[in-house]
Amino acid sequence: MKVRVGIGIIAFFAVVAVIGPWLNDLMGIGPWKIDYDAISRPPGGGHLLGTTSQGTDVLAQVIAGTRNSMVVGAVAGVIGIVLAVVVGVTAGFFGGRIDALLSFLTNMFLVLPVLPLTLIVAGYVQDTGPITIALIIGLFGWAPGARTLRAQTLSLRGRDFVMAMRMLGETKTRLIFVEVLPHLAGWISAMFLHLVLGAVLAEAGLAFLGISSADTVSWGTIIDQARQVALLNGMWWWFVPPGLCIALLGTATGLVNFGIDEVMNPRLRTADIKAMRKALA
Repeated sequence: MKVRVGIGIIAFFAVVAVIGPWLNDLMGIGPWKIDYDAISRPPGGGHLLGTTSQGTDVLAQVIAGTRNSMVVGAVAGVIGIVLAVVVGVTAGFFGGRIDALLSFLTNMFLVLPVLPLTLIVAGYVQDTGPITIALIIGLFGWAPGARTLRAQTLSLRGRDFVMAMRMLGETKTRLIFVEVLPHLAGWISAMFLHLVLGAVLAEAGLAFLGISSADTVSWGTIIDQARQVALLNGMWWWFVPPGLCIALLGTATGLVNFGIDEVMNPRLRTADIKAMRKALA
């Protein structure tokens, strides 16, 4: 049930991200369309989530921001998880000098001050759009996942079924893709969701600090624009919707992670009370 709710929320945001422009056109609103007769208007008819101090529709901005925020999360998540799998699994499976070299690389990224470096790089790059921010976050966020996957791969490498397949002459490539990676699917899925949420939060933080393109609309940029005016004027409808979207996405990834944990760890599965009572009777 928890997994279904989590997947449902993530799927909802994914659908909004895909059809966002068409949805705004259908409702006759746009993230940059100014209504001079409805400046700073609270939620109501004509503007369901109200308007900003410039007269732009908050709902249209939230819909447009969903696409950019989800793109940042997805791209950063894919880059981060690919690097984590390549480095972590390779180091754990091959061992020796390869493990030493990749572990040194992982440890180096682990001790790097990620946030200051991200701020410096993002501030140095001109016209920081969603893809640029996703690349920066993905390239700096893979090390903890690689460390975990290396440890899990080291454990799997010594299991009987892997040793048996190795004695039968299976190639290392086949052993990694057929015998090792399927057993890491739960870890990889949980790490990917963690990276996606972390990237969305990081993008929001960077936008809140003003390190984002002025032409880009995301949940973070909406909150950044709102903090300058909305808090002083009590315009809660400006910053609450994007904040709720971030909170909902975080809740959804948490629910899916709980479900993955229960699938991967039988001890966490909910016990069948009726079956237990019947067995004890």
